[in-house]
Amino acid sequence: MLNIAYNLLAGGTCLEHLELLRSDEAYLDALGARRIPDPTTAGDFCRRFDVAAISRLQAIFNATRVKIWRQQPEAFFEEAVLDADGTMAETSGECKEGMDINHKGQWGYHPLVLSLANTGEPLFVVNRSGNRPSHEYAAFYFDQAIALCRRAGFKSIRLRAILTSRRPSIWTAGTPATCSSSSASTR
Repeated sequence: MLNIAYNLLAGGTCLEHLELLRSDEAYLDALGARRIPDPTTAGDFCRRFDVAAISRLQAIFNATRVKIWRQQPEAFFEEAVLDADGTMAETSGECKEGMDINHKGQWGYHPLVLSLANTGEPLFVVNRSGNRPSHEYAAFYFDQAIALCRRAGFKSIRLRAILTSRRPSIWTAGTPATCSSSSASTR
């Protein structure tokens, strides 16, 4: 997993770029490895993760995250700002599993990323095909993130969504029974 993440940080855009790094001594030293798997092995590893496995992994990350957040000073818990962003991630190759064409004729995926804006931490990442609407699954994952922030002890929670090409919406979650909505500029 770390190897795949480092591939992205080293400028790689696909698993095939791991082949270029396999003989890079500085890269191997950074990983603390003598060798790394070839791209086909890394691809096989990634294909073993189904939706349920990814959800369990995100739940483990978030449980650990709550423990770390609880070590923060009291001021940290004044307000959580949750961002949801649904953005088209155009890719090459029309035969990749799960990708599709959007209304603009672009092939790719349309991931939903829900993050804690205070720290920039991604809380939930959902891969969707390119022809899905921006808001799909956003309400479900906002509910999950709100529950996570409440469990951690945040006093108030503000929700921001940039899910269409229009202006983003901002909601402020008060008590569980109330929620207010307003529009915000894209600046």
